[in-house]
Amino acid sequence: MFARFSQARNPAARFFAFMSLMWLAACDPALSTTANVGPQIDADDPVQVALLVPGGSGAGSDAFLAQNLENAARLAIADLDGADIRLRVYNTGANPALAADVARAAVNDGAQIILGPLFAEAANAAGVAVADRNVNVLAFSNNPTIAGGNVFILGNTFDNTANRLVQYANRQGISRYLVLHGDDVAGNLGRDAITNAVQRNGSQVVATDSYPLSQQGIFTSTRRIVSSARNADAIFMTAGVNADLPILATALPEAGIDTTSTRFIGLTRWDAVPQAAALPGLQGGLFAMPDQSTAALFANRYAATYGENPHPLAGLAYDGIAAIGALVAAGNDQALTKGALTSPQGFRGTAGVFRLLPNGLNERALAIATIQNNQVVVLEQAPRSFGGAGF
Repeated sequence: MFARFSQARNPAARFFAFMSLMWLAACDPALSTTANVGPQIDADDPVQVALLVPGGSGAGSDAFLAQNLENAARLAIADLDGADIRLRVYNTGANPALAADVARAAVNDGAQIILGPLFAEAANAAGVAVADRNVNVLAFSNNPTIAGGNVFILGNTFDNTANRLVQYANRQGISRYLVLHGDDVAGNLGRDAITNAVQRNGSQVVATDSYPLSQQGIFTSTRRIVSSARNADAIFMTAGVNADLPILATALPEAGIDTTSTRFIGLTRWDAVPQAAALPGLQGGLFAMPDQSTAALFANRYAATYGENPHPLAGLAYDGIAAIGALVAAGNDQALTKGALTSPQGFRGTAGVFRLLPNGLNERALAIATIQNNQVVVLEQAPRSFGGAGF
């Protein structure tokens, strides 16, 4: 999920990194946490939605993602039944000041809710800019530090993933964890998410260890990490498959970690790079992933419409429109308010069911997977509704 070494920075990983590495103040503190932010609408009238995308930055990768987000949003609108969504698209680049200006302009143009922007700093700025206009922002970020007030994040969070994995692991008799993280902001964020999930579910963090984000730094830390893991049932790590994970998954077993008795658990997607399935340390480990059948349906629908596969983040725009559309189609004149957006029943999205929380965070359904004989195997399917196992 995070590309930490320069040679591993592909476009998708770059976007995830930008979304999660910026530490910001939560949105406008003047907003009461109990305020039901959002305008009342006439559900029979068209709903005006502003889509803020990262186009205009000059980077080709930003332009590509901007187009994918717009494509996905328009695909969602075409799939709606009983809701009339009018979409207007605005470019923000990666510039927070521009995002704030654009958000204000969008509301002046009649926008009743804002979808996007992508980068955490821009999303925070957009939310603050329209906090006094009674307009909610559904940002594409997964950075929990910007959530709250009138800002909701649509990206899957470390907290959501960690909680799902710990709940499953606890049912398998795993109760003592070494939390292992890279020595950077993303690693620290992941460390905190894992620690909170372990404690929330009544298990124990027996040790926390970190390592510098370089090959030599990891090798230098290996002996100490092995010592830290001596009383752990599992090593829960923040490492990304595009960067530090392959080194750890090779070096730790070579240094003496028996992965049959001390299992590896990953906070990031191990299936993101097919070659990772051959790493010895990952055999029998645990990681989480979205509902692949649902994700495939969206990818196929997108490809059939636009002639190419969607960017990994494109589905977030579809999800935002789907949530708004579902509430409007139900005839709810409060559809764009915080109270409606945080409906406990949630929504059906491109990667499974999800729901927005009053604190601006989200919960997303995740499957539990492992690697057996160099193949990804799903151990427990993602739940299809809220209220049962898996949440």
